[in-house]
Amino acid sequence: MVHKSLINRALLLLSFLALQFSAFAQSEAAVNAGKVLFKTNCAQCHNRNMKDDLTGPALGGVEERWADYDQADLYSWIRNSQALVQAGHPRATEVFNQWNKVVMQPFPNLTDEDINNLMVYINCQYAGNCPGAQIAGTPGNLNNGTPEEGSNTGLFIILAVILGILAVVLARIASNLNYMLKVQAGETGMVRRSLVDILTSKSVIGFLVFALVVLGGYTTVNNAISMGRQQGYQPEQPIKFSHATHAGAQKIDCQYCHDGARRSKHSVIPAANTCMNCHKAVKVGSTYGTAELTKIYASVGYDPSTDTYIEDIENKSTEDLKAIYSKWIQNEYMKEDDAKVNKVDKIVDTQWDAIVASLTDEAMGDESVYGPINWVRIHNLPDHAYFNHAQHVSIGKVECQQCHGKVEEMELVGQVAPLSMGWCINCHRQTEVKFTGNEYYKSYSRYVEELESGVREKVTVEDIGGLECQKCHY
Repeated sequence: MVHKSLINRALLLLSFLALQFSAFAQSEAAVNAGKVLFKTNCAQCHNRNMKDDLTGPALGGVEERWADYDQADLYSWIRNSQALVQAGHPRATEVFNQWNKVVMQPFPNLTDEDINNLMVYINCQYAGNCPGAQIAGTPGNLNNGTPEEGSNTGLFIILAVILGILAVVLARIASNLNYMLKVQAGETGMVRRSLVDILTSKSVIGFLVFALVVLGGYTTVNNAISMGRQQGYQPEQPIKFSHATHAGAQKIDCQYCHDGARRSKHSVIPAANTCMNCHKAVKVGSTYGTAELTKIYASVGYDPSTDTYIEDIENKSTEDLKAIYSKWIQNEYMKEDDAKVNKVDKIVDTQWDAIVASLTDEAMGDESVYGPINWVRIHNLPDHAYFNHAQHVSIGKVECQQCHGKVEEMELVGQVAPLSMGWCINCHRQTEVKFTGNEYYKSYSRYVEELESGVREKVTVEDIGGLECQKCHY
């Protein structure tokens, strides 16, 4: 009777844990599947905190905004928004016009289950209660609220502990049952196994070794896949260059500074001489005054007080340069109505210290403020992956924001997209090739004829070989 009671209790406990784990596992699986779908299909245009707009609108609460229509309409919008717009759907037309008629990429391959999982992830991310995840977006991150990735490590540890305790309990029960059966069978000299004996048995030690090998392999592979990925990376730069001011408020085209994007593999970081095209005239910034612009002048050896480049600057000492730029800063701030000498002197010292800190690197033997600005690189593909900016910008007509997010709204630029292989492949599967008015694609005569005759509605990058390994790896 005793062993039957123990078995019943163990089975009851096991059943309860199995039900709880099954329900949680289903929810966890839906969230994880939705997370993968979001990162693969949506993250390049929609903010991951689901609360703030990015290139596309915030997705949090999207089901409520479509509540007046059938769920099938929302699912149709996600799969092919333009088809719904062309059909005259009121909500689809409203959203399309609200976002300046920016065309959303179609996702015809998404099943109802995929979209359900996507909605589960969007809703829990919006509410901040995704299993194992925590919304960590703070003002100052990308687009004022990009969340950091949540971690399920703590959850897995808890589950592992529960399962470990359950395994020990069941092992203890099995040992006791085995002991009682042998005693009832009349065997003599039997010794009841202690908990220590069970934990140090060959089977337990073998299982632990196996588990450690599996966990170590998983961790190694997972870390290898993540190596070099830096989505959300947003480093401080030596000069506080505001894209929101230049590309946003002043409407300066991206390719004015990053002129390599239209003609070469690299978009290139502009030389300080490009900055000087404007800042020989605009000498005081709207936000930081002389603080940041003087860094540019010092790096190129330009004296803003005399509007001339400093002669024989290579032989000028740091003290000589300090005198030149301190005079400039002081003269500008002495123009203010409430200027006081002691106050201005403090401003001069503070700004000069910032100039030295930003433009020199003692560890590298660079002790002069005169020289190239050491901008911190943000986007960096691995060497084995080939990417050509000109091919995408000039031929593919891809907007900068599609990969880099709304840079024109960023005070401090960071990496928005994952830039992973899966992300690139998915884009090639969905992006339509713009044949109209594009001389480059005239060689694809069959596709041109099929489009003109109506046999084919569209041609994607995949159709013209965009998924061939050698296109990016050779």
